[in-house]
Amino acid sequence: MGWSVDDRSWERLRNAAVRVAQSAYAPYSGLRVGAAALVVDTPDAEGRTTGDEPWVVVGCNVENASYGLTLCAECGLVSALHARGGGRLTAFACVDADGRPLAPCGRCRQLLHEHGGPDLLVATADGVRRLAELLPGAFGPLDLPAPPRTPDPAAVAAGDSPPTEAAPPSGPVTP
Repeated sequence: MGWSVDDRSWERLRNAAVRVAQSAYAPYSGLRVGAAALVVDTPDAEGRTTGDEPWVVVGCNVENASYGLTLCAECGLVSALHARGGGRLTAFACVDADGRPLAPCGRCRQLLHEHGGPDLLVATADGVRRLAELLPGAFGPLDLPAPPRTPDPAAVAAGDSPPTEAAPPSGPVTP
C-alpha cells in the first residue's frame, strides 16, 4: 500500500464534505451536513485487491417531516459506497456547511464500524481518532453466528432433500 492519510488527504476529505453539504436537504433543522471518506478495496477471499489508489465517497443528510426517518450524511455515504461496488472506509470526516467538524451520532458510529472497522480514522474537533476510541466494545459482523446453510438449488430440483436439523428429543431430557 503506497499511500497514507496525510494532511493533504484530510484537506481533500474536508473539502469534499463541505461541497456535498451544500446538497443536503435540511428544511427543518437548517443544519446541512456533509460526510466524506477515503476508501480502499476490500480484499477478496484470496486476499487480492485491484491495487487501485484510494478514492473518496461522500454523503449528505436528508431530513424528513417525520424526523425519525431523517437520513444522516453517514447513511448516504455508506449507500454511495455500495452503489459504487463497495470497499473499506479508512479515513472519515463529517462537517457542517461551514466546514466545522461534527461528531457522528452513536447510530452512525455503528454504521461506520460495519464498513470501516475499529481502525477507521475519524476527524474530530479534538483531532484524528480511531473509531474504536469513539465506539468502544462495538458490536460487529464477527459477533453474529454463522448463517444457516442453504440447500443447493440443483440438489433440491433433483429431488434431494435439504439437510435438516436433528429433531428435538421427545421425552424428558436427563443430563
